[in-house]
Amino acid sequence: MKLATIRLDERRTAAVRVEGDRLVEVGRPDVGAVLAAPGGLAAAATADGPRHPLAGADLAPVVPQPGKVVCVGLNYRNHIKEMGRDLPEHPTLFAKYADTLIGAHDAIRRPAETGRFDWEAELALVIGRQVRRADEAEAVSAIAGFTVLNDITCRDWQFRTREWLQGKNWDSSTPVGPFLVTADETGPRPALDIRCEVDGRVVQSDNTGDLLFDPVDLVRYVSTMVRLNPGDIIATGTPGGVGHAREPQVYLEGGELVVTEIESIGRLENPVVPESA
Repeated sequence: MKLATIRLDERRTAAVRVEGDRLVEVGRPDVGAVLAAPGGLAAAATADGPRHPLAGADLAPVVPQPGKVVCVGLNYRNHIKEMGRDLPEHPTLFAKYADTLIGAHDAIRRPAETGRFDWEAELALVIGRQVRRADEAEAVSAIAGFTVLNDITCRDWQFRTREWLQGKNWDSSTPVGPFLVTADETGPRPALDIRCEVDGRVVQSDNTGDLLFDPVDLVRYVSTMVRLNPGDIIATGTPGGVGHAREPQVYLEGGELVVTEIESIGRLENPVVPESA
C-alpha cells in the first residue's frame, strides 16, 4: 500500500491511499495521524472517502509533523570513504526538526547565510507503532514503511563544530515523500536503487542494500535510548557523490532542480530557490 498526505487548501491536509492514478481520502488529516490512530494501516487499507487525481496533487511532507526525525550520518561505505572517515562502530546520529520538512515538489529554500549548500539522497523509514528497547522482531514490526528524503545540508555551518545540527536544520530545506510505501511491499531491509540528479546530471547512485547499519539495526539502536512513536522518521544516511567531497567541490547556488528517487518508492522533484536573509 502507498499512502500520502495532500494539501486540500492553505489550512487543511488529508491522508490518502494511492490507487492507480487516483487518491482516496482515508479519514485522517495526514499519514502520521493514520499511524497513530486505532487500526493504523489496516484501517487505512479499507477506508473510503473523497477521491482526487494523483496528477497535480499538492503533496505535503508524508508525515508533516513527526515527533522526531532522527538522522544517520556515515552509513554507506563509499560516502564514509569520500568524507575521509573510518567505518563507525555505532551509528552516527543527529536530529532534524519538523520545520525543515517540505513536500515532494516544494521549493528547497537556499539560505543566504550559506555558501556550501549540498545534497544527500536518503532512504527514510517511518515508525508505525510505539517501541522502546526493541529486539529484532519488535524492530521489524515497528517499521510502517519507507519514503524518500533529501537531507540538504549547509556544509559550512555543519563543520563549524564537531556537532552537525546547525548544518542540518535550516527551514524548508528537506523534501520528504512522495509516499509512504508499506514494509510488506519492500521488506524491512529493502535493497533498492537510490539516486540523486541535479539539473539532469546523476550525482549519486547506489543501492540501499549497501547500508552499514540497516533499518532494523537503526530501530533497535535508536529505541534503546528513546521511545519511538508512530510517525517518527529515521533517515538512514546518504551514499557517496555529495558535492562537498568532489574535486572541485560543487554546491547548489539556486535555480537548480534536485531530483531524488528510490526504486519502487517514489521520486522527489524540488527546485532550489534562494532565500533572502
